Amino acid sequence: MTVSAKNIPAPDRVPVRRALISVSDKTGIVAFARALGERNVELVSTGGTAATLAGHGLAVRDVSDLTGFPEIMDGRVKTLHPAVHGGLLGIRDDAEHKAAMEAHAIQPIDLVVINLYPFEEVRFGGGDYAATVENIDIGGPAMLRAAAKNHAYVAVVTDPADYPRVLAALAENDGALPYRLRQELAAKAFSRTAAYDAAISQWFAEALSMPQPQWRALGGRLAQVMRYGENPHQQAGFYVTGEKRPGVATARQVQGKQLSYNNINDTDAAFELVSEFDPARSAAVAIIKHANPCGVAEGASLAEAYRRALACDPVSAFGGIVALNRPLDAEAAEEIARIFTEVIIAPDASEEAQAIIAARKNLRLLLTGGVADPRQPGLSAKTVAGGLLIQSRDNGVVDDLELKVVTKRAPGEREMADLKFAFRVAKHVKSNAIVYARDLATVGIGAGQMSRVDSARIAARKAEDAAAAAGGEPLTRGCVVASDAFFPFADGLLSAVEAGATAVIQPGGSMRDEEVIQAADENGIAMVFTGMRHFRH
Repeated sequence: MTVSAKNIPAPDRVPVRRALISVSDKTGIVAFARALGERNVELVSTGGTAATLAGHGLAVRDVSDLTGFPEIMDGRVKTLHPAVHGGLLGIRDDAEHKAAMEAHAIQPIDLVVINLYPFEEVRFGGGDYAATVENIDIGGPAMLRAAAKNHAYVAVVTDPADYPRVLAALAENDGALPYRLRQELAAKAFSRTAAYDAAISQWFAEALSMPQPQWRALGGRLAQVMRYGENPHQQAGFYVTGEKRPGVATARQVQGKQLSYNNINDTDAAFELVSEFDPARSAAVAIIKHANPCGVAEGASLAEAYRRALACDPVSAFGGIVALNRPLDAEAAEEIARIFTEVIIAPDASEEAQAIIAARKNLRLLLTGGVADPRQPGLSAKTVAGGLLIQSRDNGVVDDLELKVVTKRAPGEREMADLKFAFRVAKHVKSNAIVYARDLATVGIGAGQMSRVDSARIAARKAEDAAAAAGGEPLTRGCVVASDAFFPFADGLLSAVEAGATAVIQPGGSMRDEEVIQAADENGIAMVFTGMRHFRH
């Protein structure tokens, strides 16, 4: 069913004579309401907001006086009333609407100021089921949507950041608000209620273990307007969901210029990778370029781990992102600052380290307050033409897997430690992914190739280039190799053997597994299967 429009033109300016205020976040509301009162705007309010305004000496009319009906059911029912919604939805220049308002003594409401119950904060703050449900706002979204629909006559404010803008417009227009502003505020209100409902529906899906609900909604709050996207001709913005996960979205930027779209994408990749390494066990550093690692290492200190990670591919590391799993110290800061680096992201940083980084004013330093939990569930999303691909976060961890030795020779203790290290890294390399590692450091990485054998060869070539630059032998001699997915043929394995690998870790599951195992045995290679692959496209 469609509803026909009456084609009544919206007035350019609408005087604000009555405002309905009901806010959960009371930031700036007293000053805003006082400014409205000084313009002789009648203030109508509810519950706690009314008490706050009255407590600051403002004349405020309780919504119960407007509706002639008390708040009931612990405040669940207070604004869901014709006196409120008629005042919001009535078309002032429509004779029938005007007559209905007069017949039922419905007073027009010109301005609605509402922000919603803090559902997202309760959801991500660990509230229990009952508390989370209780923080689902009903009356607020209903009033926002009603006011936004009737923006021809009503202005709706959902964000304290818009208070100064509204007051400035009232001052410029003799107590009225222009149509363009009312349109923009309405658009923002609908965006807010959509994101709010998305958060609620997502919480229900998680709480009820519904991985594929019939309808999927995603929402977020604009954190930053980017100068451009991946390329200068693309527009972009950074939106945050409220998930309490240490990383680029929740980090505090200590210094440096604004992050770009590519910076955020790469920094997220870097920190997710380095969070695979328990800071209580060892220091770890990941260097990322174009969302792929060009060097990862563990060490007794961050400085040692950084030097070993850099040695894997010092050419690609120039202009890269550096992620640390421990607080940045002065020694590591000195090492990192020796070459051009775009971003450093770490759980924290010492004052001395911050002073060292401050000398490079364009170098961004982000502090997260902790490392991310690689086992934490969550969602990842990707757009396709006409749709969304939604999947659960890849939270598989090699330490949780039952590794199966499939060759005649089992890996030694050092080899097994390197195999687990390499598989952690391979999880974060674009497919097809090959990672050579030795002594808990990458020595060659092949990423994003159409065939696995090409990734193996590229990784070996990078190791040769790094060795030539350092004046030594490739560190792939005596290394191990990890593959993010099974070897479909023995050629990829043989390329790794040719590079000098002595042990292999891979998911297994190919129709030619026996052929690959036989090739490993013939070359004295130890191989383990994980049973879990880590494609990353």
